[in-house]
Amino acid sequence: MAKSTVEQIRQRFDADVERFSNLETGNTAQVDSALSLEIIARAAASTNPDAHILLDLGCGAGNYTVKLLEYLPGLDVTLVDLSLPMLERARERVSRVTDGTVSLLQGDMRELDFGTAAYDVIVASAVLHHLRTDAEWELVFGKLYAALRPGGTLWIYDLIQQTMPEVEGYAQQRYGEYLVGLHDEPYRDKVLGWIEQEDTPRPLMYQLDLLKQVGFREVDILHKNSCFAAFGGRK
Repeated sequence: MAKSTVEQIRQRFDADVERFSNLETGNTAQVDSALSLEIIARAAASTNPDAHILLDLGCGAGNYTVKLLEYLPGLDVTLVDLSLPMLERARERVSRVTDGTVSLLQGDMRELDFGTAAYDVIVASAVLHHLRTDAEWELVFGKLYAALRPGGTLWIYDLIQQTMPEVEGYAQQRYGEYLVGLHDEPYRDKVLGWIEQEDTPRPLMYQLDLLKQVGFREVDILHKNSCFAAFGGRK
């Protein structure tokens, strides 16, 4: 099956802002979404307590930035997303809870320039799984590493594959059961259809190895449950 284009993905997210606007639940289609919000916010605040500038890649409606500002108030923030409606909602929500500057950057992460040594913290939630080839994964991880200041941290929450096919099959079964428990079988089929059409996740170990390959001196796993994990690295 041919995967969705960047434009097709953008159009779907343009029409789905409300689902990404609940800080208490996060995006419930993602396992342990609200828990990962909390864990990543606390990890970022503890590793970079003097942070001033945050980049939120694939910010959606701004949940990760809003949560992080509970622990690191007053940050200057750059919000990045394909979807302009998402960016506008994120700016509205983030501007209410920080007196720092809030900047918007719309576009494809493969094409955007994030600068060099510009950020203390980068968060990337449920966005990197849209990368396709190894070359794209290496490009974007390298750009995120370059964009961090020395000592800065990158925190990722995302859909992942399992390395062993048998374990992947079981993880997919568990995830399907989770989605049915949230709503029903048609909802499960809809979410799994989105993943099949749009996403190309990579194993957690692949991504940890790639973090080290592009230069991160320390990496850590914060949480893993079924097909989702929270993890990161320090420059």
